[in-house]
Amino acid sequence: MQPTKTAIAGLGITDQGKVYGKSAVGFAVEAIRLALEDAGLETQDLDGVLVNPGLSWGLSGSMGSFAVQQAMGITDLTLSASVSLGGASAGAMIMQAALAIEAGMASTVACVFADAPLKQPQPTSASRKKSSGTASAYAHAGGLEAAYGVFGVNGRYALVAQRHMHEFGTTQDQLGAIAVSERAFAQGNPAAQFCGKPLTMDDYHASRWVTEPFHLLDCCLVSNGGVAVIVTSAERAKDLRRLPVHVRGMAQAHPGGDPLETLSSGAVQAGKAALDMADVGLDDIQFCELYDCYTFTVLVTLEDYGFCKKGEGGAFVESGRIGPGGDLPTNTGGGQLSSFYMWGMTPISEAVIQIRGDGGERQVRKHELGLVSGNGGILSTHSTLIVSTSAS
Repeated sequence: MQPTKTAIAGLGITDQGKVYGKSAVGFAVEAIRLALEDAGLETQDLDGVLVNPGLSWGLSGSMGSFAVQQAMGITDLTLSASVSLGGASAGAMIMQAALAIEAGMASTVACVFADAPLKQPQPTSASRKKSSGTASAYAHAGGLEAAYGVFGVNGRYALVAQRHMHEFGTTQDQLGAIAVSERAFAQGNPAAQFCGKPLTMDDYHASRWVTEPFHLLDCCLVSNGGVAVIVTSAERAKDLRRLPVHVRGMAQAHPGGDPLETLSSGAVQAGKAALDMADVGLDDIQFCELYDCYTFTVLVTLEDYGFCKKGEGGAFVESGRIGPGGDLPTNTGGGQLSSFYMWGMTPISEAVIQIRGDGGERQVRKHELGLVSGNGGILSTHSTLIVSTSAS
């Protein structure tokens, strides 16, 4: 496998967090326009639009790329699709764009995630405070797992984390070390939702339980907003406004097994394939931007990529190696735990910022080669990108 000859040439990030007044499509359009401006391109330069629709798109998400195309008045696209692989979607979009560009099917592709799940608070009437259902009703609808209290994604990830703790002695403090580390990075990120709000381990332990072993601060944020990147050929990108962020390696993996049994993600397979394509090794990686829907996801992903052995992730993160000043700075903008939650676009956007040297107070000293992960489902789908300041 040869490294791709494509690059990210533009990045657009809207305001993030409790931002009201725009629809998901509106955020998507704004993010793409910001990314085009960043690259020094115009709307008419686009011949491809790939959209990862967030939760608030509903059924319209299946036609998300068409909705964005219409909203922007773009004509004559040669590449258009909505991509839905959960948190692995952003990486998958960049891969699809890169493959299309190298095949001559497109030249300039916008990849965007946008969502608007947060609604402006409204006065709550007494009638609206009443519960619309009971635990027994949810248990009946959810089957045996729900009957024992496992509801939704939080509970399923918690089960895997509990199993990891049982098998390897992983501790609550080790999960907390990830939350504290990412919050420390967020203090240098003016765009982070938790910039200006430092976090101690005592604060972490004091946060309310969501589902054991996850405290509130083990769980990602919820954000309104959009993030877009512009992907084009490396040859064209070098003549545009910003330093190209070269896509040196890329891979997906969808293991399909039960993570309760494997305690692993698709990072095992996707990581090796992406590193092989980029012709680099783990020792060459200078920073990581890892999908962090939960603190545990960071821990297990570090293990699965091979930065430490299976079961040793807790000690690895607790050592300070992934925090500011560590030898493997990870989630340098605060990640989805402390910056903003734009699914797989959160780690990709921070990787672009770091490769360009635009990180300001949080800029890592060595930033020529980075690894980016995306994760979807319950560790069931995965994307890996190797990004670099150079094409080879």
